[in-house]
Amino acid sequence: MGDKPLERGRAWVEIDLEALKHNLADVRSTLPRGCEVMAVVKANAYGHGVERIAACLVGEGIKTFAVATVAEGVQLRGFVTDGDILVMGFTHPADARFLYDSKLSQLVVDSAYAKALNKTGYLLRVHVAIDTGMHRLGMEPSGFSEIESIYNFENLIVDGIATHLASPDSMEQRDIDFTNTQMESFNKVLCNLKDKRYKVGKIHAQSSYGIYNYPEMACDFVRPGIMLYGVKSQDDETKIKTGLKPVLSLRAIIAQVRWIGAGESVSYGRLYTSVKPIKLATVNAGYADGIPRQMTGNGGQCIVNGIRVPIIGRICMDMLMLDVTDVENVAAGDVATIIGKDKNEEIRCEEVAAASGTITNDILSGLGERLPRIYL
Repeated sequence: MGDKPLERGRAWVEIDLEALKHNLADVRSTLPRGCEVMAVVKANAYGHGVERIAACLVGEGIKTFAVATVAEGVQLRGFVTDGDILVMGFTHPADARFLYDSKLSQLVVDSAYAKALNKTGYLLRVHVAIDTGMHRLGMEPSGFSEIESIYNFENLIVDGIATHLASPDSMEQRDIDFTNTQMESFNKVLCNLKDKRYKVGKIHAQSSYGIYNYPEMACDFVRPGIMLYGVKSQDDETKIKTGLKPVLSLRAIIAQVRWIGAGESVSYGRLYTSVKPIKLATVNAGYADGIPRQMTGNGGQCIVNGIRVPIIGRICMDMLMLDVTDVENVAAGDVATIIGKDKNEEIRCEEVAAASGTITNDILSGLGERLPRIYL
């Protein structure tokens, strides 16, 4: 008997670190000379487990990371002792000491925020955010005096300047035009700063889709997130064909297999009623593990013994049900694959996202903490 429950005793996530290395190499193959990767590992490395993911990336030469919160940055610094970590979300000025103590950089979104950080008295490293059309965070490109002011605070050292593209995933002409307009606005800011002899710092704008759809952008960093983990946000094409391999698989144990008769209903709300006798399998995973309830009735499937089978009835907090009538020799204790490969079949995260009416980023970052991460 072990001193803790089996990792594969109920439901779990498998992480293929060789696939992660492959994806990093794929990203790097698209980059112009001198451009480096700022690996985005926010939200527990998109649900993959930040400690092991970061260690693997460090081993592959990554020296710069991005996170969403100061708490994520402090956690990451606990096992990434060298290199730069950029906090791209809001950090309350009262928490500036954590930025300083953990040697984190902070994204600065306007002069008022910069002033508040400067007042803390900590010497902080920052990146300047320019809002070129995303309208989420940052300063208007036309507000040059405000942008310039960031470079003049005595307690702020500007290491970089960034913008964020609103629709780099779209190859429709109107979105291409909008992206090009964003970069034109960003470049005007850079030129204005350089004309006044400011050292603008490292320049970055491209996230995952920007890397593969706009490889011609000359920046110092790219910020791959979702594609570093081997998936796209949705099943779409990119200008440069990717060679990505999914890093994550999600599997669970079947708890029970039994026959139910015609006219029997399954799960809460009795949304599903069998029209003929079916073999029903109950799987030990549910929405508390991050499996969206929306998959019910929208084409959601699992793989059992190499065969695709439909999810039927409402997904419960801890369990889901499958119609395994077409699967021979299936029994309690067998494995159901929710994301990943089994024999000749594969369910990609893009498929799960489509069946759930969302994107892969949402699926992966929402995988529950009670799922053990097993690294292959």
